[in-house]
Amino acid sequence: MSSSDRPPASTGPRRLRLMVVDDSAYNRRNIADIFAGNPDVEVVGRAADGEEALRLATTLKPDVITLDLEMPRMDGFTFLRILMTRQPTPVIVVSSYSQKENVFKALELGALDFVAKSDRTISPDSTEVRQAILEKVLLVRNLRPAAVEGLARPGARRQTSPNVGPLGGGELATPPPLPAVVRPALGPSIARPRQLVAIACSTGGPSALLEVVGRLPTNSTASFAIAQHMPDKFTRTFAERLGRRGTIRVTEAQDGDVLAAGSGFVCPGRQCMEVVSIAGELKLRVGSATPTDRYVPSADRLFKSAAAAAGSRLIAVILTGMGDDGTEGAKAVREAGGIVIAEAQETAVVYGMPGAAVRAGVVNEVLPLPQIAERLAKLV
Repeated sequence: MSSSDRPPASTGPRRLRLMVVDDSAYNRRNIADIFAGNPDVEVVGRAADGEEALRLATTLKPDVITLDLEMPRMDGFTFLRILMTRQPTPVIVVSSYSQKENVFKALELGALDFVAKSDRTISPDSTEVRQAILEKVLLVRNLRPAAVEGLARPGARRQTSPNVGPLGGGELATPPPLPAVVRPALGPSIARPRQLVAIACSTGGPSALLEVVGRLPTNSTASFAIAQHMPDKFTRTFAERLGRRGTIRVTEAQDGDVLAAGSGFVCPGRQCMEVVSIAGELKLRVGSATPTDRYVPSADRLFKSAAAAAGSRLIAVILTGMGDDGTEGAKAVREAGGIVIAEAQETAVVYGMPGAAVRAGVVNEVLPLPQIAERLAKLV
């Protein structure tokens, strides 16, 4: 049986109102228990399927929802589509490792982020999973109202007017549709890249990257190295999805990979990636994180190494994400003569990473997401 509860009256700052949606009563109870006694989050409703969740969401108007994807009567995908049309709300998907493709489909439908679990149940002993759910729910406090509305339009982010300068601003308009995808010729490219594009992102990054990659031109002269904060076992599937969306060949990075024109590499989860120059050739070094890495994968390590290896040929891009990963690395990019582009607050789901770089004064250009793709297309 599912249940819902009205929040008690409060005289202090309003807590985040959380709704738990899962067909397992065991999971609903254990997710709710994560927030028992938490001063910042209040579980206001629980639902066993998408139909019940829609009814409760309309009545309770939660600030955030945790969502299972596989449910009877109405699954998580149908629920997401309807919810984002009627009442855009931050949604954290809680899914098993075996449902990798489903997770990315949910992100494209507007889910904010996801938590991976090893099996269908979330037991009280699942410390890592419980901590991840707690952190991602609390992340919602950092979202702007406009960012929540933007979740309803993944792949069609709002765009500022064409006369926006380096400092951003301007009126919002609907971006043009994605260009038709022309697949590159099969077989490995041996052309050395004229430019290296290093991209860093975290929360909101998967949808942002899909848009950027989908707008890149055919026969790009650049190679792309991507540090997306994501659990291991998901990065390979995500890289394959990026490769299907755009015109560059994208794979999960392996130690020793050669950066060739028209190629892209996603850093594996729980590892860090660096760029090195050997006999004029750019290669990747992929390995374990060090005690000094505050984030894994580390955008700072990627940017610093790429600056040393590629110099003025480097374009560093900082997209949506929590924290300040990439700011220190961006300083090295500027010092090496490279270009740093940060996503504008208007389109960033979470402005933490790009905002930190802007405040540090290490950014050349601040652009909304669709214009970042257009700018890269011209640069490469």
